[in-house]
Amino acid sequence: MHLLAQTLLTAAKVSAPILVATLLVGVVISIVQVVTQIQEMTLTFIPKLVVVVAMFVMTGAWMMAVVVEFTQHLFGLVAGM
Repeated sequence: MHLLAQTLLTAAKVSAPILVATLLVGVVISIVQVVTQIQEMTLTFIPKLVVVVAMFVMTGAWMMAVVVEFTQHLFGLVAGM
């Protein structure tokens, strides 16, 4: 159970920056669409794509470090069995 909790926490920690940034961009674009009454569904796609790429560039090294640290911890547990 402890290992499952660590796995879920690591997954949430790694995915949170991208999900939060995409959520904020989506809300801002939705507000702009409501104010300007532009109901184009494809308008949100490009800004979200740009934000996801930017977040990967900014936090990619940190994400990889977290995943590598967790994987090393898992391999250490397997070796100890």
